[in-house]
Amino acid sequence: MMQFHQLEGVENRFCEIEKQLLDENLAKNPLKLKKLYQEHANLVEIVQEYRNYKRLTSELEVHQEWLKEKDLELVALAREEIKRLEIDLETIKKKLQILLLPKDPYDDRNILLEIRAGTGGEEAALFVGELFEMYRRFGERQGWKIKLLSTHSIGIGGFKEIIAEIQGHQVYSRLKWEGGVHRVQRVPQTEAQGRIHTSAVTVAILPQASEVEVNIQPRELRVEVFRSGGCGGQSVNTTDSAVRLTHIPTGIVVSCQDERSQHKNKDKALKILRSRLLEKRKEEQMKLESSTRKSMVGTGDRSERIRTYNFPQGRCTDHRIGLTLYQLPEMMQGEIEPVLDALLTHFQAKALSEL
Repeated sequence: MMQFHQLEGVENRFCEIEKQLLDENLAKNPLKLKKLYQEHANLVEIVQEYRNYKRLTSELEVHQEWLKEKDLELVALAREEIKRLEIDLETIKKKLQILLLPKDPYDDRNILLEIRAGTGGEEAALFVGELFEMYRRFGERQGWKIKLLSTHSIGIGGFKEIIAEIQGHQVYSRLKWEGGVHRVQRVPQTEAQGRIHTSAVTVAILPQASEVEVNIQPRELRVEVFRSGGCGGQSVNTTDSAVRLTHIPTGIVVSCQDERSQHKNKDKALKILRSRLLEKRKEEQMKLESSTRKSMVGTGDRSERIRTYNFPQGRCTDHRIGLTLYQLPEMMQGEIEPVLDALLTHFQAKALSEL
């Protein structure tokens, strides 16, 4: 890990970026401008904490010099200040250690959110829609943009699958630990005897891939078109606008039918396919890394039960960190920060202990 004194170079780079951003000619190069803004955003918190660290260190040195004075009142004051400064410095050191952890290369990415019904029939399908609404409300409060790419609805108002694109600041960083099996326990409306039913849905958080990053050759694709299916509506089942793509080397299949245009459905399907291929590459890379590293970042395994939503008790439990909150109604309205913050703290602490 980088030592704190080495952060002088980071601060110098930060100052250099700020000077470059003042250059009026930079507007002519939007790609460079975007990269500089991104780098500035990545460094600003580190630099602010490092400047606080230097300021407090300087103050501590001054007060340590005061201990040599003959004025007893001044010495007593210096001792009190030294205690306070040492506590503040320890807090900043911990913040800097976390900020200097190896950065996940996907943290700044937009994502594809995929939610699918698992065991539990209609109840699972209904919860797919509710879970999507939870993430949508949370995302809107963050100022993110949410765009539906694909939905497979069923007649009772539920969904077999929802795939959405979420764009915004550090979306993947905030949601990357949401992947896995989400279990719901509640009494279905159709259950006459009031028995609690358990069902599950799977969530996948895929970092979005660019065309350059995942280049799919035409010869690697099998493209099929078919008529859209659904619960009715204009243009449903009247034209061959739905598209199914099969990536021949991996066998990954993606279907899109929400748009009336075959071209738009194909574009959406390609976007989903690229992200799934990037995720496959990421998973293969993780298998090559040490078991220590894998445990540090979490498995991300979609078959792993990560959370239970118990409606009768108003309870939500995250099984990975043993966190139970009795705030389920608020969470379903998108107030999931307490769980996300606890997960972030847990995995950061785990990473620090490994290093």
